[in-house]
Formats: sequence, C-alpha cells, structure tokens
Amino acid sequence: MMEVVGKFLRSLTQQPWGLWWIQARRLIRIEVRRNLFTWKAGWVYFLAFIPTLIILIHLSVDRHPAFAISEDTSVLAGIVQLYYIRLGVFFGCLGIFSRLIRGEMIERSLHFYLLSPVRREVLLLSKFVAGCISAVLLFGSAIAADFALMYAGFGAAGTDYVFNGPGLGQLESYLAIIVLACLGYGAIFLLLSMMFRNPTPAAMLVLGWEAINPVLPSLLQKLSVASYLRHLMPVSVSAHGIFALLTVETEPVSAWAAALGLLLLIIAVLFYACYRVRTLEIRYTTD
Repeated sequence: MMEVVGKFLRSLTQQPWGLWWIQARRLIRIEVRRNLFTWKAGWVYFLAFIPTLIILIHLSVDRHPAFAISEDTSVLAGIVQLYYIRLGVFFGCLGIFSRLIRGEMIERSLHFYLLSPVRREVLLLSKFVAGCISAVLLFGSAIAADFALMYAGFGAAGTDYVFNGPGLGQLESYLAIIVLACLGYGAIFLLLSMMFRNPTPAAMLVLGWEAINPVLPSLLQKLSVASYLRHLMPVSVSAHGIFALLTVETEPVSAWAAALGLLLLIIAVLFYACYRVRTLEIRYTTD
C-alpha cells in the first residue's frame, strides 16, 4: 500500500505543473473576455441587474421610514432565494457554461483548442474557472448593488443597521451563496453541454428537480444545488401560494456542513466532466 502511495506521489511531482498553470492563466483570460465583453452576454447582464433596477425605482419613489427596515430585509432575502438562486443565477449559468463547450462546437472553433498541446483536463477546468469568474463578477456585483440600494433610502438608520447591526453579515452570506450557486450550476451545465447536443431540455429537467427537491427524501436532496444553499440563508423567507413549494421546511443543517456538501458535489461533477472530456469527439457533420 505504501509503495502504491509513493508511486502516486512521485507521479504527481513529475507532472509539468508550471506549464499547466501558464496555459490555464492564458485560457482563463481569453474566456473571461469572451464571457463578459461580447454582445451575446447582454441577456446575462439583464438577468443579473433587473432586480437592481427595480430596487432603484423603489428607492426613488417610495418612502423609507426606519420601522420598514425589517420588511425590506425580508424582501431582499426573497429576491436572493426566489429569484437569483431559482432563476437568475440558474439561467445565467446555463447561458455562460453551456457556451464554453457546446457553443464552440456550434461555432466550429473548439477543435483549435483540442488540436493545441494542452491537456483536455486543463482546458476544461480553465473554462470552468473562467465561467465561474464571469458569473460571480456579474451576480456578485448585482447582489452588492441590490444590498446598497435597499438600505440607502433609510439614511442614518440604514447605515446603523448595516455597520452596527446584522447587515454586513447578511451581505457576506448572500455573496457566499452566489459564489456557491455559480460553482454548482456551472459544473452541472458544463457537464450537460458535453453530454447533449442541446443542453436546454436537460437543464429544464434540472430546474424541475430543483423545484420538487425539498419534498423528496433527504438522500435525494443531496443531489440538488438549491437544497444546500437554503441552509446558508441568513434571513428566512416565508413564501405563499405556489412559491411555498420552493421553501418546504427541512432538517436544519449547519452552514459549514451545507457548504462542504455542495463543494463535494461540485468536485464529483467536475471529476466526471474531466473523464468525459478525455473521450470527447467532434463531428461537425452532425453537431
């Protein structure tokens, strides 16, 4: 056993990590520019910042008495849980990550990468990191803007809530949730883009799974991104009507356990994606 471990460690030290790091950095820069600074990214900006526009209108039109801070705090929590996690980040990541592999197949440009002297695993993980950076920058900036505008109208009371109350802690939790959501949905959609010619129908199945997941057995809930993120919410949201299906009460889980569980799920998906990319073939006559 020790001999096997020793051979494995020696093989790791003999790998060209420096070369892979240089290649990964260059690939990430290229992909981030393509994800953020092209006209095709316009609708992702819309998904990220449409709540910001609504909150800005609310700031300009409505009055903000100090006693309404708790109500606006609940509204902001609802925006994060019911819009960003369920819709905004979901479809934003679908657009960003499905384009990284399948989009380049459609544009007939992926073969240039596959013919270059770059390991396919390095290529895949670099694209994943670039997609995560793009999604986190967009949706993280939107969350920060939403938070700032939500409390700007309260003046001194809002400043006191943010800096002397639970405000900053809530913002940190929201940003952590957005980062984990981008990582989770990004890994899933990157894998789906390699498995299906059109990943959209599979993504709709994932959306349905995320919606019904809270009412499933606890073991099956571990296969859902949103189920982990629910336990990280700093403010509970009580939904009504059809949205109550999205917020079914589950067993409480600590924030660290939820984050670790989601990270393990992401790693498992990426491992399988690395396996799939090694056998990926491009047939432009059919793709």
